Amino acid sequence: MTIRTMLIPHAGSEEMRPVLELGLTLGRDLGAHVDVLHIQSDPKDTIPLLGEGMSVSIIEDMIQIAKTEGGERASEGRKVFDKIVSGLSLALSDDPATPGASVSWSQEVGRNDEITARRGRLSDLIVVTRPTASSDVLATLILNAALFDSGRPVLVAPLASGGDPLKPLSAGGHVAISWNGSAQSARAVGSAMGLFAKAGKVTVLMAASDQTSAARAPELSAYLEWHGIVPDTRTFSSEGGQSIGESLLAECSAADVDLLVMGAYTHSRVRQLILGGVTRHVLEHAALPLFMAH
Repeated sequence: MTIRTMLIPHAGSEEMRPVLELGLTLGRDLGAHVDVLHIQSDPKDTIPLLGEGMSVSIIEDMIQIAKTEGGERASEGRKVFDKIVSGLSLALSDDPATPGASVSWSQEVGRNDEITARRGRLSDLIVVTRPTASSDVLATLILNAALFDSGRPVLVAPLASGGDPLKPLSAGGHVAISWNGSAQSARAVGSAMGLFAKAGKVTVLMAASDQTSAARAPELSAYLEWHGIVPDTRTFSSEGGQSIGESLLAECSAADVDLLVMGAYTHSRVRQLILGGVTRHVLEHAALPLFMAH
């Protein structure tokens, strides 16, 4: 799939800069239009959470505080946006006739999950930040809405560690595919086809297990060759008590992979949330960008 439009929904949290840097850099490399959408929660939605027994004046004060904080987040977010756009020399435009890459800034008030899903359905790719244990809950809401409710692929940006700047994703870098033959993996591969064509190297990674056959990796390689992409193929096994997720990330690190393409929650989401799974482990521990589809 050719990626021509991208959406970066955010709520102005501290994790905003890495996801903007990743999404806007990729948009520039692909010559795509990137819409950065600041979502401000509706202060009225906080009323049911305030509890009983509060006076009207207290509720009005709480709503006003929420409005002020939301406005401050939007203002700070726009400053970060303008600085990155200037540094990348991107055209600020929402006109489809604009040649090359372009960006725009928009704002909406409402539920983060509902707005992300609605706007995401009309985007070729949604770029979100990877939630962590210390992240704002809004980051998790946006990720889940993008993955499960938009019907579109999602690019998950890692957080820069130790305050170091996030390494920009180059469209000519090394892209790896975690392949298990599932429908979700197939959707991810189909959606990322435009990235494979621009990548300097593509590698198919497949875990050797009782559930998957090593023969599946050459099948994907043969399919990609029909599209002019000749990938390397590597089958790995989990050793020393490592899970498949741990082994997968170790393979990516050893091969200096820039982007990992994979299906998300190929087994029951509830089962993975309770018992663990590859998707859950990768989302919690990945230090590289993830291109996912459900």
